[in-house]
Amino acid sequence: MLTALEIVLGIDNIIFISILVGRLPPNQRDKARRLGLGFAMVSRLLLLFSLSWVMGLTADLFHVFGQGISGRDIVLLLGGLFLLYKASHEIFLEVEAGEEHGPDAAEDGGARKAAFWGVIGQIAIIDIVFSLDSVITAVGMVDQIAVMVAAVVASVGVMLVAAKPIGDFVDKHPSVKVLALAFLVMVGMVLTAEAFDKHVPKGYIYAAMAFSLAVEALNIRARGKRTAARALKARAEAGKAP
Repeated sequence: MLTALEIVLGIDNIIFISILVGRLPPNQRDKARRLGLGFAMVSRLLLLFSLSWVMGLTADLFHVFGQGISGRDIVLLLGGLFLLYKASHEIFLEVEAGEEHGPDAAEDGGARKAAFWGVIGQIAIIDIVFSLDSVITAVGMVDQIAVMVAAVVASVGVMLVAAKPIGDFVDKHPSVKVLALAFLVMVGMVLTAEAFDKHVPKGYIYAAMAFSLAVEALNIRARGKRTAARALKARAEAGKAP
């Protein structure tokens, strides 16, 4: 059960990694995915092995307007704001700026290397935020560290297998990519709200995302049928031409 929950909680992590990796040259994407998910597993395991410190993050450090602020709240707030900025920036690049601003436009190896490690750094930052949420959930479900470690390792293994096909699908369909970025905006808003003790069940977000993906899947199927029909009509007209 914990492994399944960890996989579900890792969906937003996979989407974030897929979006950032899509900005890299094709020959660097697999390496970036592996490194990104590797960081995710390492950060989760390190947090698991420092449970007393993690649980201490829930204690209030100070108060602002009567609202207690803990270390966990600060991490969630910073992570939520970062996710809001990054997802909004990626939506702008996808919708307004076009592909000329992507890392593929870099001509020299140094620029590509900088872009690669910049992406890895951003993945590492958001991994810490998602890992904190994941570990606190695991602590609430089980009390044996071995079970938690096994669940984390198994869930990251599943994500390693799923990350490439998900990333390829997102890159192939620009409308799905924008939808995924909108999903990350929602996740960023939820993280920011939780920093102020306003809990929003993630089930609502996942349900809304699943519904949106189902509608988009119908649109993709309809577009495919229209494209196939136009191609068939063009071949037929070409055959009739003298």
